Amino acid sequence: MKLYIKYMVSLRCKILVKEELKKLGLYYVTVDLGTVEILENITDEQRKQLKINLSKSGLELLDDKKQILIDKIKTVIIEVIHHSDEEPVENYSDYISKRVGKDYNHLSDIFSEVKGITIQQFIIMHKIERAKELILYDELNFSEIAHKLHYSSAAHLSNQFKKVTGLTPSFFKKLKIKRLGNLEDL
Repeated sequence: MKLYIKYMVSLRCKILVKEELKKLGLYYVTVDLGTVEILENITDEQRKQLKINLSKSGLELLDDKKQILIDKIKTVIIEVIHHSDEEPVENYSDYISKRVGKDYNHLSDIFSEVKGITIQQFIIMHKIERAKELILYDELNFSEIAHKLHYSSAAHLSNQFKKVTGLTPSFFKKLKIKRLGNLEDL
């Protein structure tokens, strides 16, 4: 039986989920991408208790099938953009489709219907957020950041960054440096 739990992909969250399952005597096969596969059927009381226990930790047991699918899509995107240093060997639509196990057009329709934005827009928003982080870390130049985030060029990243934020990446970096300088004066 599969359960769907809304949580960010992190070791801490996976451990929390595993601990809550153990407390209820539920044995899992896998805990991955917001999906928990358990060996036995879960009783209504166990489900209720699991929902309560997870909510205390900021996690959510999901019941709505569309929301479950949306959370899987979001988790895959966040994982690949924020937590992976690997270069995807395929485009995002194929990668998402493969990881979620559903046709991309179907996923795209549901995502747009529920979230009010396209999967592509969600990807761009997260790529720009990741670019901001990388700019602020100041460990990579713009070309390296563009490559890491799978942009065709630094110019493409810069154009998309400006569309989303209204700022160029270099101006964004200067603002941050200026703010840090002002904090040091305090």
